[in-house]
Amino acid sequence: MDNTDLSTSLETSDLKYWVALSTHQKIGARTFAKLVQKFGQMEKVWNSHPSDFFELDIDKSQKEAIFSVIHKVDPDKEMAKVERLKIKVLTIKDKNYPKNLAEIFDPPGVLYYKGELAPSDEISLAVVGSRKYTSYGQEVTEKLVFELASAGLVIVSGLALGIDALAHRACLEAKQKTIAVLGCGLDQIYPVSNIRLADKILQSGGAIISEFPIGMPALRYNFPIRNRIIAGMSLGTLVIEAAPDSGSLITVQAALGYNREVFAVPGSIFSETSIGPNKLIQMGAKLVTESADLLTELNISDRIKKQTANLIIADSKEEQVVLELLGKPKSVDALVKESKLPASLVNSTLIILELKGKARHIGGTVYEIRGKLSKNSSNKKV
Repeated sequence: MDNTDLSTSLETSDLKYWVALSTHQKIGARTFAKLVQKFGQMEKVWNSHPSDFFELDIDKSQKEAIFSVIHKVDPDKEMAKVERLKIKVLTIKDKNYPKNLAEIFDPPGVLYYKGELAPSDEISLAVVGSRKYTSYGQEVTEKLVFELASAGLVIVSGLALGIDALAHRACLEAKQKTIAVLGCGLDQIYPVSNIRLADKILQSGGAIISEFPIGMPALRYNFPIRNRIIAGMSLGTLVIEAAPDSGSLITVQAALGYNREVFAVPGSIFSETSIGPNKLIQMGAKLVTESADLLTELNISDRIKKQTANLIIADSKEEQVVLELLGKPKSVDALVKESKLPASLVNSTLIILELKGKARHIGGTVYEIRGKLSKNSSNKKV
């Protein structure tokens, strides 16, 4: 086994310790960041001595939470629960962790998800608004989100009643991807009335994500925490309708804190749900009356062109198999084992991919892909 395979194997075996630590409410994003800085791998936290925590900049209750998890939680059992529910897990150290989210100052240490997350999700927009929307808010959401999604933006929202749900449905109507961020564990859907909507999001190639562990209910104080993920995953946040006390404004505060753009749709001065966006515009938010306002401000056309230029398309069935496996660097031996292709065919395919500039040799017998594999590759006739 070469160094790259060993590293990948260790990362996989370490995942259960991340999952176990995430089960305690006091072990959040910033605590994970400090544990990563101190120990690197979470398995080392399990094998540590209390004295190893003396110089760690976390308070007493957080240290007690860590010791509690170490002594009471079985990492193998927690990981088994996740796998049984077919939930996938990313950690902040994973190269596939959402790029925009990784750039904020308090990214979740652990991210649970169902569905598909991809590099193309980087071109995304948060859409938030009131649960109690007006007919005007509904019309605006359906029109703008349909057009924005059709233009290539991945829409991120919170699956809540109101504008959130309308935004997700507009994406589905446009046959485009949408991502829902929950304020509870992925073993449940909140609100229950949106279970079918969640299913449709997954069936359409979208994703449902959460930083909360299995079993975590939709507690009131979870939603401000959830809202920062909505803002963090996105290039900007669009507010369509929001009363003065709307939770949508928490998402806006997070977006501003992350130096992301804030957009708002103006509304009637006689409507309570327009107080929020109108006030935001007064404070400097970008006014949006049509989708072009936002697309131009975020340079979406140029972003998509740049992203498309880095897409790699497989020209044969063998290339498709090998390129899919090269999502992480792999040795030739690992490729032969996982692809179940003859060694001679794997070697010849790698030579061809290298000549085409689609893969590169990075040392030893290890190769990696030189870009992002196009989703359309899997549908290519070979």
